[in-house]
Amino acid sequence: MASSRVTGRQVGMRVGWLLLAALACTSAGSKTRAAEESVQRFFAALPSGDCAVLEPLLATGGGARPCEQTVQELREHGFSLVGIVESRVDGRDSEAVIVRARVARDGVERQEPWLLRVERQAGAWRVRF
Repeated sequence: MASSRVTGRQVGMRVGWLLLAALACTSAGSKTRAAEESVQRFFAALPSGDCAVLEPLLATGGGARPCEQTVQELREHGFSLVGIVESRVDGRDSEAVIVRARVARDGVERQEPWLLRVERQAGAWRVRF
């Protein structure tokens, strides 16, 4: 008959794994919160059209358009943020978060949420359009 006793070492290992899992969740939670805040700050500042304020919130590189182009297009179509549906750390890049956002165009909410990629660049979370 096998013993069902748990040794002190086994308990220690289980506690260690639980702590690592908790730390990973905390880290993911802080990343997703920061990414969501960046999306909210961007859309809050969008009506001003001021790239001095908006450009630091936009991701650069990798084919990203200049701030002026991005802002002009979003403003011409009257895009605004309705709310955040959810966000999760990108499984391919731990320094990126995928944010599902409800947006409106000219005051009419789109049926499907937008998927926005928010990347950590130079220590700040930046939205990529």
